[in-house]
Amino acid sequence: MRTPTELQALMVENLFEPEQLLATREWSELRPGVNISPIYNTTQDGPSAAFLHYLPGAAVPRHLHTDFEHILILQGSQSDGQVTYGRGTLLVSTPQSEHQIHSAEGCIALAVWVKPVAFVEITQGT
Repeated sequence: MRTPTELQALMVENLFEPEQLLATREWSELRPGVNISPIYNTTQDGPSAAFLHYLPGAAVPRHLHTDFEHILILQGSQSDGQVTYGRGTLLVSTPQSEHQIHSAEGCIALAVWVKPVAFVEITQGT
């Protein structure tokens, strides 16, 4: 994959046609039940963007946002345990915020990170 600095522009078609996104993009497993299709990566610790595909019942464990993260729900919904975010919702997580994500019905989301998240280890008994 080429970085944005190697290109003048990046274009993604069929953004609001989830079936087309699933069929025409390359996907790999991010976590069990959650697949990722990168759009761009600048550096290991720098800005990046990707599509996330949560299968029904899939989850991402508790994580800390080290900088801003933007999530646009394109299909389905996901929940942080307090609020369920449905199709058309833009969620902006601020630096130092934490949450975990679960998608009961499954979803496809566009994610843009300024910096990668840090997963929070939870020890038993705490």
